[in-house]
Amino acid sequence: MIPRVLSIAGTDPTGGAGAQADIKSIGAAGGFAMSVVTALVAQNTHGVRQVHTPGTDFLVAQLDAVFDDVTVDAVKIGMLGTAEITRTVTDYLADHPVPVTVVDPVMVATSGDRLLTEDAEAALRDLCRTVDVITPNLAELAVLGGTATASTLDEALEQGRTLAADLQTTVIVKGGHLSGPTADNAVVSPDGRVTAVPVPRVVTHNTHGTGCSLSSALATRIAGGADPAEALRWSSRWLSEAIRHADDLHVGSGNGPVDHTHRARRLSQAADTTPWRLTASVPDLLTTPADLAEAGPVGAADPVAARIPAAGPWTTALWQAQSPLLSAITGLPFITDLGSGTLATEDFTFYLAQDAVYLSQYSPALAALGATAPDSDSALFWVRGAVECLEEEASLHRTWLGDVTPAAPSHVTSSYTSHLMRCVQSRDHVVGAAAVLPCYWLYAEVGLELAGRSSPDNPYAAWLETYSGDDFTDSVRQAITYVEDAFEAASPRQRAEAARAFLDAARWEVEFFDQAHRR
Repeated sequence: MIPRVLSIAGTDPTGGAGAQADIKSIGAAGGFAMSVVTALVAQNTHGVRQVHTPGTDFLVAQLDAVFDDVTVDAVKIGMLGTAEITRTVTDYLADHPVPVTVVDPVMVATSGDRLLTEDAEAALRDLCRTVDVITPNLAELAVLGGTATASTLDEALEQGRTLAADLQTTVIVKGGHLSGPTADNAVVSPDGRVTAVPVPRVVTHNTHGTGCSLSSALATRIAGGADPAEALRWSSRWLSEAIRHADDLHVGSGNGPVDHTHRARRLSQAADTTPWRLTASVPDLLTTPADLAEAGPVGAADPVAARIPAAGPWTTALWQAQSPLLSAITGLPFITDLGSGTLATEDFTFYLAQDAVYLSQYSPALAALGATAPDSDSALFWVRGAVECLEEEASLHRTWLGDVTPAAPSHVTSSYTSHLMRCVQSRDHVVGAAAVLPCYWLYAEVGLELAGRSSPDNPYAAWLETYSGDDFTDSVRQAITYVEDAFEAASPRQRAEAARAFLDAARWEVEFFDQAHRR
């Protein structure tokens, strides 16, 4: 059942925070959003101008209208503002208990100013004792605990432990207001247990409403059956993506909102069944490399320069045609976070498990390609590649994954490997050679780019070293040369089919790298 989640909060007419952000976040997290308004706030991306607070009798009337008709699976509480409103909400929920209650204790403005009177703070602290989870920022954590604002994550976690024990509720410690390359969050249980959730830091001033958004998504995921740690992992990753793309919204000229719906649009685009444009634009006959130009970037857009150069005019044309796809790969959050070392462990584990499945099919594809090779040198190269991808690359899988049961292939992995096997087993040699080339060439390009800007303590250094090392890049150069030779010897129709096979495989590389972020 879709969780039915009620937001109790103030408004934001520009849509970035408050009830409006709650509704977007609940929907993005898979719930059905409802809204009871505590205050009408005239604000924009520059700040609050005026607040109108209806009487508590109308607040109760709104709550009655919801609870008299709808089963509420979770409540997220945001801005309350006064002691009277806070006590009203506390008493109402005591009389109308729900399975999950999450409070984002709005107490301190971004400027550091206290937003509540002492009696309102006391009433909010009493409310926090009755709920399941609270999500204070660092300043609010300090106010609730009666301490100075933490300057390090360790200090904040210690404050979180003390507060969780005192209130006997779960505290979410958020590291967004700290400095450094990460903005890690953590779940702190009343018994003192801490579950850390790594979060990469995104440099932007457009973070309006992140507290509202995280707590609403968290409440929804918990109501949907996740434990707080699972819910925080999902919500943090979703919000990180929303922040990463906040600058693209161009909403307001101040501290703008995050892009709550980016993940939904990305997943919708990934599910689009429209034929891939680059493949569809390849002509039926390729007499010269120039015939492939229509499949590549047009006009003023220059193709990305290859770190490992093409071996001749045909592989140059292939490289230019796929250039938008490499740009798509290097722009994926999975790749950028892999390079910075901030990629979530579970994402890398999922990717590597699928890569192990992929290699179990890629190796026989290379062996089959060797059987159709035009000469012994190229045959030996492809067969040796089949052995190396099992010996050398599989060692990375064993080191990271251990002796776990092999993963079931995802639909992306199955479709990609089916494409490769079809090309090498039932098509001309040039088609198979073109199909396997992206896994050589694009992996090396990604590995070299990330290795060039990665820190020595990157937890994924072994992956970067594998795909940027001399052994692999030497194999890539040889593979490019053999594909160039195969194109030169092929007919115009064979070349066209091979070009489509290459571009399809390159597009599958985008899908393969991105699939960990589609879960």
